[in-house]
Amino acid sequence: MKRTHLPLNALRVFDAAARHLSFTRAADELAVTPAAVGQQIRALEDLLGVVLFRRTPKGLELTDEATAGLESLRTGFLHFEDAVTAMQAGQSSHVYTIAAPRDFFAAWLAPRLAEFRAANPEVRYSLVNDETADFTEANMDLAVRWAEGPGDLEGVALGSAERVIAGEGDWIAWPGDPYPGGEEAGAPSLQAGDAGQALAAAAAGMGKARVPAQLALTWAGAGRGVTLTEPEPCRRAYWLVAPLPQWRQKKVKALVAFLTGN
Repeated sequence: MKRTHLPLNALRVFDAAARHLSFTRAADELAVTPAAVGQQIRALEDLLGVVLFRRTPKGLELTDEATAGLESLRTGFLHFEDAVTAMQAGQSSHVYTIAAPRDFFAAWLAPRLAEFRAANPEVRYSLVNDETADFTEANMDLAVRWAEGPGDLEGVALGSAERVIAGEGDWIAWPGDPYPGGEEAGAPSLQAGDAGQALAAAAAGMGKARVPAQLALTWAGAGRGVTLTEPEPCRRAYWLVAPLPQWRQKKVKALVAFLTGN
């Protein structure tokens, strides 16, 4: 039988039923109904063309055909477990695949990642351009997003939900604030690609922009001249996010703890 045709779920049910010699106890282990266990066993018997269980006054018994294949089946499941363990071990390596807005990466994240690697020389990074990329498709460990919260992911805010106005003059728009003067006023004459471009434009005297306070204060702290108002609360912050399986990884926990502690 080809691998693609192997009835893996039915074989897993058979293994449980063979261990317990009870459809009811097998159902409890697998969190299904005894009827579902019986249905899987009957389907497997039909597929294989053999009888796997006999009912006797003492309960279920394995047939000779079932016993003949049981040891190899359980060895196969042990190999599956070894394969899963090996794949999980790969996740505990020291390579981090991270997505983040370019402006935030340059101003805030990159220096901290460099500091983390200085303390952990074995660490390597792989950077993804699109912070909104799908975690599975991009094989990402973490992403930084300017958002109102983590959404369906696990996450922690990297700073306060605050913004400032940088610069003076006409409004500068960017995707995180497309209508700073209100939608009725329409889009401003200057559209920046991200908050970093909006900040650079404001610093160059091209107008004013509402940008994340965390980004702007880091920018100003690096000696880049730009006038800033006092921070005001807003609904968004920079969130460090990941699906729960990644969030539970030892390596991810270590980096998250470092970034949120600095």
